[in-house]
Amino acid sequence: MLGIVRRKAAFGGVSASKIWIRSFSGAAKELTVRDALNSALDEEMSADPNVFLMGEEVGEYQGAYKVSKGLLDKYGPKRVLDTPITEAGFAGIGVGAAYYGLRPVIEFMTFNFSMQAIDHIINSAAKACYMSAGQISVPIVFRGPNGAAAGVGAQHSQCYAAWYGSCPGLKVLVPYSSEDARGLLKAAIRDPDPVVFLENELLYGESFPVSAEVLDSNFCLPIGKAKIEKEGKDVTITAFSKMVGYALKAAEILSKEGISAEVINLRSIRPLDTSTINASVRKTNRLVTVEECFPQHGVGAEICASVVEESFGYLDAPVERIAGADVPMPYAATLERIAVPQIEDIVNAAKRACYRSVPLAATA
Repeated sequence: MLGIVRRKAAFGGVSASKIWIRSFSGAAKELTVRDALNSALDEEMSADPNVFLMGEEVGEYQGAYKVSKGLLDKYGPKRVLDTPITEAGFAGIGVGAAYYGLRPVIEFMTFNFSMQAIDHIINSAAKACYMSAGQISVPIVFRGPNGAAAGVGAQHSQCYAAWYGSCPGLKVLVPYSSEDARGLLKAAIRDPDPVVFLENELLYGESFPVSAEVLDSNFCLPIGKAKIEKEGKDVTITAFSKMVGYALKAAEILSKEGISAEVINLRSIRPLDTSTINASVRKTNRLVTVEECFPQHGVGAEICASVVEESFGYLDAPVERIAGADVPMPYAATLERIAVPQIEDIVNAAKRACYRSVPLAATA
């Protein structure tokens, strides 16, 4: 609260963050991912006049998913900018602004549309610090929904975690809970390097319990550090974004069958917290990776490579890799479900790793 009082004195007026925290002053402290993102944007814009938001429908419409609700009224059209449908245009403007010391937050309505701006994200933003021998920093955040939603077809459903995770110069964050969303977005905005911030459309309305520490205006999570959501001793399950929730539900089912699963929420794809992953595998001796991305050259493949290189001698079973189907996302609901990992897929993979079911090779 002290931080909010200081901001009020510095910037004048009533802080929207103060109203938001007051609404959680009772016993129940639950927060949706949408509100967590909104509060993080609000507090960082209030604390630093160089932070601004730009994208399609972020102002008058208050965001396609209402993440920027109330920000135009509070900060005005010079800091909350509605743009035409031209991702290459406003991403380029954002990168140029970051070159000159501003801190743009660029919203893509879906990260599928970031393909229109890929030249600016990779060549203009990610490589600038290295190519300038450290003379140019690019403090910019590219954020928006990533991965599968529901019934939106192949051109709106792709996961880009592995794409951006393979590029030096970028940091790639993948929040799951409200704590993740709030703490990681604050860290991304404050970071001196370009950050790709991959949200999930289906998580925006999900509520998660949050502590008083998370609600504090100074709360921030470290970039590159995973979180052990559930400790276990029989098998390690790594996941990110929406798949963390699936992994936790799978762990509940497995516990009823005598299998103790450790669930790791990656939080960060680049840098990847291989230390936490390998420490867990050395304890459980088994690994299941879970992601929505395509299987080839995916995040799970990178995790597998790290474990084979650093902890191969500790493995008691082959690594199990759960990923999306190796096809563009189908539109039909029945096919869409088959194309995306499900809880039962994680359960079966963990059982195979623990030799509790017939291996896939035996059923081929």
